[in-house]
Amino acid sequence: MQMNGENKSKKKMLLPIFIMGCFFVVINAFGLLIKNLFQPTFEDTSNPMNILYIFVIIIVMTIVILIIAKYWKKQVIQVIILFAIGYTAFFIFVPLFSLVLTDVFSIVFGIVSAIALVTVLYKYPEWYVIDLCGVIVGAGAIAIFGVSLSIFLVIILLLGLAVYDAISVYKTKHMIDLADAVMDLKLPVLLIVPKIRKYSLINETKSLKEKLNEDEERDAFFMGLGDIVMPGILVVAAYHTIPDGLPIAVSVLAGTLIGFFLLMTFVIKGKPQAGLPLLCSGAILGYVIASYVFYGTLVGLGL
Repeated sequence: MQMNGENKSKKKMLLPIFIMGCFFVVINAFGLLIKNLFQPTFEDTSNPMNILYIFVIIIVMTIVILIIAKYWKKQVIQVIILFAIGYTAFFIFVPLFSLVLTDVFSIVFGIVSAIALVTVLYKYPEWYVIDLCGVIVGAGAIAIFGVSLSIFLVIILLLGLAVYDAISVYKTKHMIDLADAVMDLKLPVLLIVPKIRKYSLINETKSLKEKLNEDEERDAFFMGLGDIVMPGILVVAAYHTIPDGLPIAVSVLAGTLIGFFLLMTFVIKGKPQAGLPLLCSGAILGYVIASYVFYGTLVGLGL
């Protein structure tokens, strides 16, 4: 009986896993489509200080959120992340509106759209609202960072984040605490695919830690938005940097998807897993293999 229950649970995961794989394709494709709308964030895209700057921001923000979650009101985290979402959305919406509107109206509509998005997230944080926000913000982040970093720096960034993710999930376990905090506040830093038809994130009462401690099956499949964004940066960087780089970009995405489905063989067992080690490895291997197949060398590194 127990074996039959486990098999049913695994079968229930197949459709959510497939849908989550589709999120990789949709967000990366959207990022590629809008990449030309953005200017590089850094003047010198090959400056190693760029990734140091990114690492510092990630670590500092993680520490701040964990401290607030433990010693202060979690609603402060909600304000910080919603502000960050609105700020990011504004810089995504403005160039999109500029395709059909004047500069002034693009800014006005960008502000209004960003405020509307944050308001809906705050008032009605259902799973599909969070997923829609994740697609918009994720594609924008992929496009912005993809045109702002050289391929070499992106690879170094992915390797560093893969190590950091593994340590934070398996060693210090603070990434689980972080996920627990943002899930409790229903913030759009996760993508959510329900396993059951009537699932509602708003009505979710138990935290991630409580369900893990009680070995209770979750009614939805969760993945951090960063697990899609980080390898996606290499997709856009390859397409942006390499002349006729679409085959390389597609190969990077294919490698990421292979890493994702390998990751799912562990996730389906019901335990939290560090996503970036396999996802980033797949993306980097996709780049390496395609580079040698199409160009006979590691193209675009600029070394």
